[in-house]
Amino acid sequence: MFDFDQYLGFLAFLTILTIGFWLMIFLLTFIVPYWIGGSIIEKLKEMKEEKKAKREA
Repeated sequence: MFDFDQYLGFLAFLTILTIGFWLMIFLLTFIVPYWIGGSIIEKLKEMKEEKKAKREA
C-alpha cells in the first residue's frame, strides 16, 4: 500500500496539520482576545487621561 518513504511523508503531513490546527485554536481562544482586550483597556486609559487634561486646563 505505502512505501516507507510515503508513510514518513504522510506522518509528517499529519503532524504539521495537527500542530497548525492546535496553534490556530490557541491563537483564537487566548492570544487574540488578550490582544483585543489590552488595546481596549489602553484606549480607555488614553480617553480618561484626555478628559482629565481638559478639565485641568
